[in-house]
Amino acid sequence: MITERASGAVVYQRRAGVPYYLLLKSATSDFWGFPKGHVEGQETDVATAQREIREETALEVKVATEFHADLDYDMANGHHKHVVLFTAEVPTDVVIDRQKIEISDTAWLPYNEARERLTFDNLKGLLDQANDYLVGSTHGK
Repeated sequence: MITERASGAVVYQRRAGVPYYLLLKSATSDFWGFPKGHVEGQETDVATAQREIREETALEVKVATEFHADLDYDMANGHHKHVVLFTAEVPTDVVIDRQKIEISDTAWLPYNEARERLTFDNLKGLLDQANDYLVGSTHGK
C-alpha cells in the first residue's frame, strides 16, 4: 500500500485572548479544512507546513512544534494518508491572499463555529486537540 504524507497547521490568531481558527474551503469541492499539503521529496513536516501555508494563504508563519497531531486514514484510491498538523499563531492584522486555483474561500472562526464548519470528523478531532492545547495551557497567553 502506498502511503502519502502531508503536513500543515492549525493556524490561529488570538482576539481578546480567544483563539480564532483559519479554515480554507477547497476550490473543487465543499470541503473545509486546515492549510496543508503533500510532503515533497525529503522535505520535513515543518518545512512542508510552512510552504503549504505560504502557497495557500501567502502567510509567512513560524510553525510551533510543541504541539502536533497525527491523522491516518485510507483514501478512496486505495492509498493510505498520514497527516501531521502543528499550530501556528499569526497576528490579527494579517491579510490572506488565497491561492485561487485551490482555495475558494477562507474564514476566521472561534472554536465552536470552526468545529461546525469543518467537513470531516477526523479534522474536528484535530481541532479539539489543538484547542485543548491552546486554551488549556499558558501557551501564547
